[in-house]
Amino acid sequence: MGDTMKRGMRPQSRSSGWNQYLLILATAVALAAVALTGCAQRQYEEIDLSERVDDAELILIAPDADSGALRFGFDLRGNAGEDAREYLPFLRYLEQATGLSFELRFTPKDSTAGDMLGTGEFDFAALGAGSYLEANERYGVIPLVRGVNAEGRTEYRSVIVVAPDSPIQRIEDLRGRSFAFSCLNSTQGHLIPRIILAEHGMSLEDLASYEYTGSHQNCANAVAAGRFDAGGVQDILAQRLVADGLLRIIHTSEYHPSSGITANPDLPPDVIEKVRQALLDFQPAGAHADGLYHWDRTEMANGFREAREDDYDELREWSIRFGLLDAPAGGEAQ
Repeated sequence: MGDTMKRGMRPQSRSSGWNQYLLILATAVALAAVALTGCAQRQYEEIDLSERVDDAELILIAPDADSGALRFGFDLRGNAGEDAREYLPFLRYLEQATGLSFELRFTPKDSTAGDMLGTGEFDFAALGAGSYLEANERYGVIPLVRGVNAEGRTEYRSVIVVAPDSPIQRIEDLRGRSFAFSCLNSTQGHLIPRIILAEHGMSLEDLASYEYTGSHQNCANAVAAGRFDAGGVQDILAQRLVADGLLRIIHTSEYHPSSGITANPDLPPDVIEKVRQALLDFQPAGAHADGLYHWDRTEMANGFREAREDDYDELREWSIRFGLLDAPAGGEAQ
């Protein structure tokens, strides 16, 4: 039996797993400095947009190559430490619900979570729709579930934000302006903002300049700090920062399929189905709320619903139009 077949098949042991190696946040941040994301990183020091708890409250598992645990990766949303705080209690739930072992993994700076999932470095990953589409095209990764947000929807939106005192009032005012995206493979931080521009008769060439900042938080920070005239970020983060008086929304997109959990296609089918069922049974606002960290701020605040490949057809067509995906053989996107 190969490594993929063995991985995650043994139940979690109380003497190993979560309690075997403990590292505080300082170690997580050091790890993240060299293994953060495939996006170009640009940090802005003027404004700290994250709510932080004491560093000693974060406990991470030191990856053990011989542990046999299922490796869970993720698209970066904020910063590595905060994202880890959100996912670690969630992985504890999956362990309890499935009897399998899980460990959290960061994405190396020269790769993406989708690539790591497709090549077998991750077994499962939380991916945005754009990341999923790319990984599905290249590796055939399997969509398991889509997140259900606080409004009970399996869709999310992107917003275009500016500084509160900016003269920019509408999308057409962005011509000749600088624009911040999060990551090239981000749905809310790149693909949907590109769709918004296109729907208003604009392309990247109509901007004075644009840059990929590395995460939604970096993007919001760049706009709030005045480094860019506008930016495209996830709706949940933007709404919180608007309430804090740090940003102003000039446009909100239509709804598009939300982020979800995706599996490597080489995993045993019974493992995939066991994890899928545990995800569908997850009640973060109810029976499983205890111990979760800021899960209500994610696009998965109310758990998950089953995902299908054709959920993403419209975004796939836009991705082909923008040159982010290849057109299918014998046809082009409309």
